[in-house]
Amino acid sequence: MLQLAVCDDNMDELSNMVQLINLYRTSRNIDCECVVFTSGIELISALETGEQFNIYCLDIIMPGLMGIDVAKEVRAFDKASPILFFTSSPEFALESYSVRAINYVLKPVSKEKLFDTLDEVIEQLNIEKAEDSVIVKSKVGIQKLLISNLVFIEVIGRKVLYHLLSGKVVECLESFSSVCDQLSNYECFFKPHRSYLVNMKYVNTIENHQVTLQTLSVIPVAQGKAKVFKEQYLAYQMEGE
Repeated sequence: MLQLAVCDDNMDELSNMVQLINLYRTSRNIDCECVVFTSGIELISALETGEQFNIYCLDIIMPGLMGIDVAKEVRAFDKASPILFFTSSPEFALESYSVRAINYVLKPVSKEKLFDTLDEVIEQLNIEKAEDSVIVKSKVGIQKLLISNLVFIEVIGRKVLYHLLSGKVVECLESFSSVCDQLSNYECFFKPHRSYLVNMKYVNTIENHQVTLQTLSVIPVAQGKAKVFKEQYLAYQMEGE
């Protein structure tokens, strides 16, 4: 089910948005739920308690915390979900790009305008969903990591480090065993050592005590695991042909 967060201090406009979203849900036969907030502080408080949303619909001009500021706070928790701005003033259009807003819609919001906008957003979400990914809660917020971008994962103490193809490292506090269980659903991963999980897509060479990846990272191989690793790597390569 898609979760939409709608934030607007004007109760009439908030009610109108909810009615339009409900019409959209019915006409498109989409399973979604709309959660309303009358201030940015309410929305941020919900995120702080662990609530998550697939789409954020924000008014820009609100007393106290402006919509752009709310969006910046949202990005501290959620780096990926689309943000839509609905506002009566076009003056913040340029600034909206700083928080990677996907669209900027001027009020009054019509049925046609909202439907077209949500069609585009949901199509984009479906495209992204089609590519395998995992959701992690890093120290900078909730992030979606594409499986194709994961080179290897390691655990150091209580920290789990996701090493990405770009060279970026995403640090999380979570159970490494649960990470391994989750990623075991993908045939491309192998655990050559108790502290490492490797994406075989990026393997360059496998030796008795170490594996070298295409990124030049060197991962240790536990005693007795090299043979099994080579067999699984060969099977993985054969399946890919």
